[in-house]
Amino acid sequence: MNWKDIYKDRLVSAKEAVSNIKSGSRVVIGHAVGEPLALVDALVENKKYYDNLEIVHMVAMGKSEYVKPGMEKYFRHNALFVGNSTREAVNSGRADYTPGFFYEVPRLFKEGYLPVDVALIQVSVPDKHGYCSFGVSNDYTKPAADNAKLVIAEVNENMPRTLGDSFIHVSDIDYIVEASHPLIELQPSKIGDVEKAIGKYCASLIEDGSTLQLGIGAIPDAVLLFLKDKKDLGIHSEMISDGVVELVNDGVITNKKKAFHNGKIVVTFLMGTKKLYDFVNDNPMVESYPVSFVNDPETIMKNNDMISINSCIQVDLMGQICSESIGIKQISGVGGQVDFIRGTSMAKNGKAIIAMPSTAAKGKVSRIVPILDEGAAVTTSRNDVDYIITEYGIAHLKGKTLRDRAKDLIDIAHPDFREYLSEELKKRFR
Repeated sequence: MNWKDIYKDRLVSAKEAVSNIKSGSRVVIGHAVGEPLALVDALVENKKYYDNLEIVHMVAMGKSEYVKPGMEKYFRHNALFVGNSTREAVNSGRADYTPGFFYEVPRLFKEGYLPVDVALIQVSVPDKHGYCSFGVSNDYTKPAADNAKLVIAEVNENMPRTLGDSFIHVSDIDYIVEASHPLIELQPSKIGDVEKAIGKYCASLIEDGSTLQLGIGAIPDAVLLFLKDKKDLGIHSEMISDGVVELVNDGVITNKKKAFHNGKIVVTFLMGTKKLYDFVNDNPMVESYPVSFVNDPETIMKNNDMISINSCIQVDLMGQICSESIGIKQISGVGGQVDFIRGTSMAKNGKAIIAMPSTAAKGKVSRIVPILDEGAAVTTSRNDVDYIITEYGIAHLKGKTLRDRAKDLIDIAHPDFREYLSEELKKRFR
């Protein structure tokens, strides 16, 4: 039987596909903008047939109706990263959070920590050989499908075909559901004066030929604004957004100086607008791999002149970084921050940057604090920290004493809080 016959034989409606899921199963849903919206909607509509269905994923970009009050009888969400649509459910006890490094998530599936009963994925239309691409969501989505007992795929004609290790053959899919909805888009963030100042400081540490990891949001976008005079930059990043496309078109990002995967942008997932999705579609410059490869510190360290830029919620005077909770309230997750900080620190001439505004709550709260809030998670340890940047400057902490770290951090704190922080410093170091 050729792949076209297999495809036709396994083509069903979304309702019929999810009817094959049994109560008590662990269902892993495709990540971020790769979420299979039609399948998730069908799952929720079919709720009366389920009891205690565990739903596992990281960033949820859809409606997340399975975590709403009243859904507890049917679904239990296990978040590997807490996003806007699932935050209230996690913190009210209707859902759970499992911490862990992003690059190790596939290991949880493969080695039996979180065995996968069902993978709900979204992929591109098959190519002439019968292979569908995971497109904007390779990360843990491909490993989930590789290790699932049952694979249900939403084949979306709007999913771009990304290259690399990003494919699944039609014969490895149990049920196929066709869709034609636009992919979820994430619009660029608003960049203010604070973000521009931070972006300029970050850009000052980036030399020609550097390889970058950038996240998403106003600060990474602001960094990109100040890179237009750089030459031959490369990308090895868990994700990229629209700003990278402009720098490629301007000849700033060429990947020609990369020591690893020369000439290629290496990513594990994507979030942006149609501009980005069109750019990566069948583009030989862009290669997508599972997160167990892209985010593995041993992979990252192979890039010389590697620079990672991430953000956080709080930094204490020892250099401990909290990026995922406000006190005991979980608001996000570890993600790939520690993966890249450790990999970058091991790379030749690597620079691991944490960039953040100096204040929160419209200037009422300092992000640089004497000690982290009670119950706050330490995302990046003081042993891993390297550069901290605010709109007031750069603090390079690696190799410095606790006393000197504190002094450098106070220097880049908001002026309104420096006197208070200095008094706390005196109490600690007499």
